Amino acid sequence: MDVLAVLNLGDFAQAFSKMGMFPVFDVAYYIVSILYLKYEPGSVEVSRRSPVASWLCAMLYCFGSYIVADAMLGSSPLDYFQHNSHILLASAVWYLIFYCPLNLFYKCVAFLPVKLVLVALKEVVRTRKIAAGVHHAHHAYHHGFFIMVMVGYVKGSGVALISNFEQLLRGVWRPETNEILNMSFPTKASLYGAILFTLQEAHWLPVSKGTLILVFTLFMATSKVWMTARHSHGSPFALIESWVCHLLFGSPLGGSEEDHHHHHPPAAAVSSSLKSKEDLSEGARKRKAKKAE
Repeated sequence: MDVLAVLNLGDFAQAFSKMGMFPVFDVAYYIVSILYLKYEPGSVEVSRRSPVASWLCAMLYCFGSYIVADAMLGSSPLDYFQHNSHILLASAVWYLIFYCPLNLFYKCVAFLPVKLVLVALKEVVRTRKIAAGVHHAHHAYHHGFFIMVMVGYVKGSGVALISNFEQLLRGVWRPETNEILNMSFPTKASLYGAILFTLQEAHWLPVSKGTLILVFTLFMATSKVWMTARHSHGSPFALIESWVCHLLFGSPLGGSEEDHHHHHPPAAAVSSSLKSKEDLSEGARKRKAKKAE
């Protein structure tokens, strides 16, 4: 009986929801975030050319969600930077990933089995941030359900929503990568999670916050670990979203991929078209030269 009491899901969920994130889970969050920064084209060159710009980008990757959420709730965007231990820890991770001799630290954390563990730990932090964002917005706006969703969404999405601004710090401008236009799985999941936590905060979802945190964390960690292991950029929501958008908005089923192929012809076709145009222009020039002679 005592064993069953220990294994009670409600008690375990409650203990899990109150578990501290610093330093283990936060370190994993910083490592994975800055690891993704290093994957960005040109980020290594920026770290050599302008370490300050590289450090600012790393801080945005780690704390961008806090900056935007604080601004939305009327606090100073720099408020989170008063936590010196977090800033120093993230800065140490940034330095090791970009400047460690022989890239030893980067090679260790990018090793797939290690990376999978870190990705799972990062999703624990993401879920906790979504729940905390909704909770803080509820205190400021008791009946502002849309505000709760927006703040929770921003907290979970991280730097993704301000990725264009982060790119400017690296001297890159790619507006087509706007996260609102091309939402990745973590961004979509953060939105759906924010809706669920808002429903729970408003007592419209008959489940405790601890249980919801546990279930959503398991879903996020499992999905991200599976996608990372398979090097997949897809989404578990793709099939449901396709049908819902087809029914509500008339979007074609699987239309994004078809549109992509429609608007972007194969490289061979493009090259052959350009070649034919060059041949035509060259032939026209030769005919004009003969006439002139």
